[in-house]
Amino acid sequence: MIRNHMLPTLALALAASLVLAACDRRDATVDDEAVNPPPVATTPAPEAMPPAGEPEPMVTVTTVDLGNAVGADNRVATPITTFATADTFHASVATAGNGGTVSTRWTFQDGQVVHTEDKIVPGGPQITDFMVTNAQGWPTGTYTVEVMVDGQVVQTREFEVR
Repeated sequence: MIRNHMLPTLALALAASLVLAACDRRDATVDDEAVNPPPVATTPAPEAMPPAGEPEPMVTVTTVDLGNAVGADNRVATPITTFATADTFHASVATAGNGGTVSTRWTFQDGQVVHTEDKIVPGGPQITDFMVTNAQGWPTGTYTVEVMVDGQVVQTREFEVR
C-alpha cells in the first residue's frame, strides 16, 4: 500500500525517469548521417589556364614526312620509308602555333646517334626541312628520327636503308 506522503516522491521519481530516458534517446537520423553522410554536390575542377600575360604553347608539330628529296616549299616530294645507301634523308616537319625551337635526333639501329639538329620555327603554319647526308653512304639497317619540342619527343618515324 502506498501512503499519501510517498505519492509526491513517487511522482517525482517517475517524472525524473521519463526526463532521463528522453535525454538519453538518440535521434536515429543523426546516427545514420554519421555512418552514411549525405552526398556532397561537387563541381568539376576548372581547366588549368595559363597565367595572364603568358603566351600559349610555342609550337606544335602536326605532321612529319620522310623522303629523299624536297621541293622549294620544304615538302617531301614523295614520302618513303625505304632509302638507298646513297640517299639524303629528309624529314619535312609541319608546325603550327606561336613558333619556337624544333629539334631532330636521327639514330641508327641500336640507338647510335647519327645527327642532331635544332631549328627555330616562326609562328603560324610552317614546313621545315631537316636533312642528313653521308658522303660514304649509309649502312643498311633500321633508322629512327625523333622530332622534339622543348626536349620532349612529339613524333617518331622509323625507316630502313637497303
